[in-house]
Amino acid sequence: MEMPTQVFFATFVVLSMLASGCLGGNEAIVSVETGSDAFSKYQQVDAEMDTHSDLREFLSVDLAYVENWSILSNDTFIQQLIDSGHAANFSWAVYDATYGGNCCEHYIAATKQGSILNFGGEYPVWSHDRGHEWDTYLPTIIPDTSCRTPAPTAPGQEGLGEGSIVQAVNGDLISMGWFPYVGLDMKVDKFYAFLYDENAGSWSWCYNRITEPFYDRSWQVEIVGPIQSNIGSNDWGSFVISNFWHQTQNVGGQVSIDGLNYYPISFPGRNDDIDIVELDLNASDLGVEWDFTKPHKEMRAFPVPESNGGGLLFPNYFSNGDDAYLGTTLSWVTDPSLIEGGMWIGEWYRHQINGAGLPSDYCNIASQGGLHCFTKEDRIITHMLSWDGGYTWQNQSYNFAGLAESIEEWEFHISGKNDLAILNVRYQSATGPDVDTVFHIREYSESLVPDSMTFVGLGDLDSTSGAGNDIRFDFASITILNDGGAVIAYHDSSHVDPLFAVEQEMPIYGPEES
Repeated sequence: MEMPTQVFFATFVVLSMLASGCLGGNEAIVSVETGSDAFSKYQQVDAEMDTHSDLREFLSVDLAYVENWSILSNDTFIQQLIDSGHAANFSWAVYDATYGGNCCEHYIAATKQGSILNFGGEYPVWSHDRGHEWDTYLPTIIPDTSCRTPAPTAPGQEGLGEGSIVQAVNGDLISMGWFPYVGLDMKVDKFYAFLYDENAGSWSWCYNRITEPFYDRSWQVEIVGPIQSNIGSNDWGSFVISNFWHQTQNVGGQVSIDGLNYYPISFPGRNDDIDIVELDLNASDLGVEWDFTKPHKEMRAFPVPESNGGGLLFPNYFSNGDDAYLGTTLSWVTDPSLIEGGMWIGEWYRHQINGAGLPSDYCNIASQGGLHCFTKEDRIITHMLSWDGGYTWQNQSYNFAGLAESIEEWEFHISGKNDLAILNVRYQSATGPDVDTVFHIREYSESLVPDSMTFVGLGDLDSTSGAGNDIRFDFASITILNDGGAVIAYHDSSHVDPLFAVEQEMPIYGPEES
């Protein structure tokens, strides 16, 4: 039995997202003077949309016409929105775990050229044409000649795995795969680095030994250079963190200055008394490539533009709320007790803006400038935007109290080029199942108020992150393509494993043609 569209809303209640934060008591559709709506400029952006093998419709609501969010649980009101054109179904192309995912997650990213990337499973997977054709990189038997550990592999037979991927500012793709189980390569708990060189137009790989056992899902980010060290230099560095070890012991960090050979790096202690710097984070003239450098939010770090000093910033890192800043100079120190023979010593500083750290662990700088930070306190997510490098902030809150037992997973992404932000929230509804949603904040430079909310999938499955659970959805993962299309990972009862969807109908973003 198919679930009626209206039922998707029966569990969704959201407090007012207006600046006042107050709920109205009116159950009527809000009257908007302009008569316009969030969908008036929607159009099909993919001429070959109908050739997708799995095309589904998800319901979007124009938030300008809803004042009392609790009324969204009322089927009659939802039908009024649909009848008046303020809620409608739009097409999304849907993909399962065979397109780069695994049993429990996808790791979604994109490139400035318009490609979709996924490294939720064993290897990097991509599509250059909005999901019509897909390709996968499998390692060659013999690794790159630069590998410090020239161990061969059995291509495609390394065992079950998962990875991370992100595009560097110069167009290279830095990524890694973690394979916890033994494969035909006869290795276990192994770390493979994968690098796509934009100039050469080719992939390469290296096997890396690591010191921390059971590395767990990696998060990965670029260190913006130029990077200088006593054993080499490069335009960028790559920083990988183990989700498990970083969250428990402030270790698990690995750094590479060539994208292939990784070595451990020391972290400062959370209470270390080290020098303080104040970076200028007011970056207003960044290129479109900066819309694709954002790592997954659980990396809890973001790259600093070269014009603002380069390096990497870990917001809210120290116990007192100061940020940790990793500069662009690294020192290799020999240590025979380590399996790698040594480790990186980073150029670490405490960082403050006007005497304090940034307001959240989760921040990012996108093209066209603007520093975005997000916080989650219980069932309230707040989007903060600063146009002066972190001195003053605009705020917009999303309060799920009263509708959700908890917020299960969430993620954000910013496209400065398209003046677009999206917020993906998967919450456990009061009636039990988890519901996947995405909020679109169009023209965020003018207002942080979201203009539409889309229910992604059926919203009918109760899943939990972490090993040992029978139904798993381990983390949210999203991106925005260069044309403004959203890509959202989600999970519902239509498939045993998590899915992801690519937006097909939307406004044409960017400057209007004269």
